[in-house]
Amino acid sequence: MKILDKLRVPIIQGGMGVGISMGNLAGHVAYEGGMGVISTADIGFREVDFHQNTEEANKRALRAEIKKAREISRGRGMIAINAMVVTNNFKEMVKTACEAGIDAIISGAGLPLDLPEIVKGFNVLIAPIVSSGKAAATLLKKWQLNYQRKADFIVVEGHEAGGHLGFKPEELKEGTAKPLLEILKDVMEKAPGIPVFCGGSIFDAGDVKEALEAGATGVQVATRFIATEECDATQGFKDVILAAKDENIQVFKSPVGMPGRGVRTPLIEKVAAGERVPPVKCLNCIRTCNPKDTPYCITEALISAYYGDVEKGLFFCGGNGGKINEMTTVKKVMAELSAPWE
Repeated sequence: MKILDKLRVPIIQGGMGVGISMGNLAGHVAYEGGMGVISTADIGFREVDFHQNTEEANKRALRAEIKKAREISRGRGMIAINAMVVTNNFKEMVKTACEAGIDAIISGAGLPLDLPEIVKGFNVLIAPIVSSGKAAATLLKKWQLNYQRKADFIVVEGHEAGGHLGFKPEELKEGTAKPLLEILKDVMEKAPGIPVFCGGSIFDAGDVKEALEAGATGVQVATRFIATEECDATQGFKDVILAAKDENIQVFKSPVGMPGRGVRTPLIEKVAAGERVPPVKCLNCIRTCNPKDTPYCITEALISAYYGDVEKGLFFCGGNGGKINEMTTVKKVMAELSAPWE
């Protein structure tokens, strides 16, 4: 199975957690010929036993969301998961998705150095998310040396992306991070023959055209899909994104250990002022997080955001989030983004 065999248009809908991109959004994107992506990040948060039996709740919910996406897509496009390396249940989520027949595993928030071993025995595509040619070269070398496996495709994320960013805080603060298309060129040189998709600030058909002219196989788009009827987020979450302006979107510190980008909220302002919001209950979700000193619980903050709680929520979005000011549909977004191919 090759990535372009089943995609009518090489558009990947970026993974957004907690609960923002699940089976409904992924299924509709796939139905329109793209790759719909389900975020595995604490996907079981709505299960009744989530706090008592977190691992099983997450597995159960992931299987259900993959099934839902399959039913909606009706065999069109592709269905993938986005699994963060930094999560403690990374391996379990990947294996669960493989057992459920997922088409592809996209993995970021760290280099998935052992991903080929985890998916061994399954007919599934694997792809890392990288933000530099150096990271791509390191990963590809390890995969080839240890598993004789190449990446089936690569996703390059620039510094204008939403969520967690693969850049140093000083690069973002001082504006020295490389532009997306420069990173794209570097990665393509390090990964000859491998399809490369670029994401982070890809907003409209003009951005897609630029990426394709720079040599990208396709694009990854996330934030544009938030304000669609089919997005799994509640309307409360969508309303926060719809109301956000350019000046409301910023980079902040995440407990994951990487910078993150999203909407400035009271939670972000408290943390920036040196205040701490201790976890109510640690779910042991992030390997790099110490509940005794973490500035806030990212899972609690993302779940609060899902329900539209502006006071306690963490609302991830890309640098172009301020351009979103009306609701739309997946069909319309996909039609617009597909224009360069049409």
